[in-house]
Amino acid sequence: MTAATVLADALAAAYPDARCELDFTTPFELLVATVLSAQSTDRRVNAVTPELFRRWPDPQALATADLADVEEVIRPVGFFRNKAAAIVGLSRVLVDEHDGVVPSTLEGLVRLPGVGRKTANVVLGNAFGVPGVTPDTHLIRLAGRFGWTGSTKPDDVERDVMALVPPQRWTQLCHEVIWHGRRVCHARKPACGACPVADLCPSFGIGETDRTKAAALVRTEARA
Repeated sequence: MTAATVLADALAAAYPDARCELDFTTPFELLVATVLSAQSTDRRVNAVTPELFRRWPDPQALATADLADVEEVIRPVGFFRNKAAAIVGLSRVLVDEHDGVVPSTLEGLVRLPGVGRKTANVVLGNAFGVPGVTPDTHLIRLAGRFGWTGSTKPDDVERDVMALVPPQRWTQLCHEVIWHGRRVCHARKPACGACPVADLCPSFGIGETDRTKAAALVRTEARA
């Protein structure tokens, strides 16, 4: 067992409830929510999607929506004009080319407007159970701190992390890393003294090491 897999196992033990924090009930809802989450927070996305899906519950409805109406509903997530165009556009493609069904392959998903590998892997892993690694900002940051990669390029990080654990662990490991990044291993001031994997982390000490001060930095729920 390598140092990387030992650390990965420790994260799994520390975050047994780790999961996708975007609210969804269908692959379509997750696809739209993931597009909206770019440069936003899951909390903001979860605040707007109930109304969004109440008004336009499926690709057929969203494909014919008035763009201005969609923009107004999703305004709080930021970049709302571009995102409204993307989700209406991908809905039209789903209707026109996929009979309103979200593709369950990477190739099919990345052909949709506004959908890249990161978004596609989120949908594949969480809606279809297809293993994948999602190199979001938290994974890129923590993979570097853990010594799992020497790159900050998403494609490189994705490849390097995939090599660490078997495919059946890819999706869940991403959730565990993201939970750790959101709650403890923050970008600006990691809570090193309260870190559940401190003994295994090669970057221990880059943040607050005093236990009391570090504990005050820990977030009990995600803000981003």
